[in-house]
Amino acid sequence: MLLGINSRQFLIAGILLFLIGGVFMLYRPTEQPASGILQLQPTSGSLTVLFDNYLYESDCQTEWGYGCLVETPEMTVLFDTGGDPAVLAYNIETLGVDVQEIDCIVLSHEHWDHIGGLEVILGQKQNIPVYVPGDFSHHVMSSIRSMGGECVELGNATKITDSIAVTDTLNGPPVEHSLIIKTSDGIILVTGCSHPGVQNLARNAYELTEDTIQLVIGGYHLGSATNYMLDRTCDVLDEIDVECVSATHCTGDDSIQYFRDRYGENFIESGAGFHYEFI
Repeated sequence: MLLGINSRQFLIAGILLFLIGGVFMLYRPTEQPASGILQLQPTSGSLTVLFDNYLYESDCQTEWGYGCLVETPEMTVLFDTGGDPAVLAYNIETLGVDVQEIDCIVLSHEHWDHIGGLEVILGQKQNIPVYVPGDFSHHVMSSIRSMGGECVELGNATKITDSIAVTDTLNGPPVEHSLIIKTSDGIILVTGCSHPGVQNLARNAYELTEDTIQLVIGGYHLGSATNYMLDRTCDVLDEIDVECVSATHCTGDDSIQYFRDRYGENFIESGAGFHYEFI
């Protein structure tokens, strides 16, 4: 009789331990949100749009997607890689970019039009960090590793250098983060598609740095937005004192025109081949 009770007790204890263990396996602790505490140092440098479905430099090619190269004295960062390897390779050659100078890659989110050109970079330079948002698909991360990239999964805002960081990972879906560059005039925010809302990514960057946003450049994901939605988006951008906007990629023609009209001289045209220097 005692043996039977002990057996049941051991069985129950084993089940409880299994369930508790499963919870710990499923739950991956992350750092606490870094809201309001990112201390970044001003840097100088430039950003160049290597991939876009809008054309800025006539010698470049276009295709659906986005990719932007950020060059500073401390580090050269490629933010997204576009969707077509051939177009990315062509624009890299046309614009005289040395792939060997790229120190790391930051992917905004896992959609093909932002990760499709990875093979162009990793085919020439391997064992470099590839920063991805938390909860990136395992098959995408496996593909990155198979090409020779060192996948680094992020969830909270993270400094890459003393002057460059990524925002918190926000949910669109999909999950997405953006790139923050600290300049003497404030911060530049580079967005991929802004699935969580460009205003939410901008607000997150503002709260993380407590600094003026000099420029928000990239995809705004407003292709089907109504004027009401555009008004609400811009109201938030104005509330946090965003100075200049450069909406491209997935923003949509009508929405881009809206930003042109609303921001006037503070709207910056961009596209494949666009080059912007900051101090």
